[in-house]
Amino acid sequence: MDRTAGAPDLRVGLIDGPVIVGHREFSGARIEPLRARDVADEAARDAVALHATSTAGVLVARRASRAPGICPGVTLVTRSVFTAPAARSSGTTTQEELAEALVDVTDAGARLVNLSLSLAQGGREGRRAVERALDHAARRGALVVAAAGNDRAVGGSPVTRHPAVVPVVAYGRNGRPGRLSTVGPSIGRRGVGAVTDGLVSLGAHGGLRPFGGTSAAAAVVTGAVALLWSAFPDATPGELARAVTASADRRTSVLPPVMDASRALDALRTARR
Repeated sequence: MDRTAGAPDLRVGLIDGPVIVGHREFSGARIEPLRARDVADEAARDAVALHATSTAGVLVARRASRAPGICPGVTLVTRSVFTAPAARSSGTTTQEELAEALVDVTDAGARLVNLSLSLAQGGREGRRAVERALDHAARRGALVVAAAGNDRAVGGSPVTRHPAVVPVVAYGRNGRPGRLSTVGPSIGRRGVGAVTDGLVSLGAHGGLRPFGGTSAAAAVVTGAVALLWSAFPDATPGELARAVTASADRRTSVLPPVMDASRALDALRTARR
């Protein structure tokens, strides 16, 4: 964060709910909603609008904010996948909606995509749609950072199992994973963790709200990757993913280690010499 606030030409995709872009702590931020429905009213108290606004706050809130953003210099491309009332109340989207959004944000130039959402159970065609969309993102040179989930289970999803994705779990300051974090073989093998205890981000009416779990952890990792990519704009998605996931030594079969952004920076310096 001392080195850069993020490059304006680095476009970061946020697939979540509608964002309260008029929040005062977004002053000066480059936020580009893809559609009118991707913007929430400043007085919104809808759960997914607050979730999306908190996620965006971790990324691009002003550095001088009471809840400073990690990479406020980047351009944030937002796309809501919560449009039906049922989906908006539950915070869960369908596989087909997610697949469409992934194509939309990567076609809009996003090189880094944050996913902090739950997927409804779907059939084979839905899974294939998500896999095709993630393949499309990889072909476009994008890296996807995704929350592993808060189901307190050992498992995975079509998202966390995809090789173009870095799954993220939440950790506490005690060095232990959050009690609700989902873990699993693909998450442990290719993922990382981030500490979210006590994290505060943006809320309704220009205020703040507590924000935690794997959604917050994914946003922290996305912000770190955005800074790394801004510092090394010629790095490939694979180099970024390897630097971040290899930044800590301890790795088990199902539980990823906590990301060490400083070591990831050193790894990229070595790789780009």
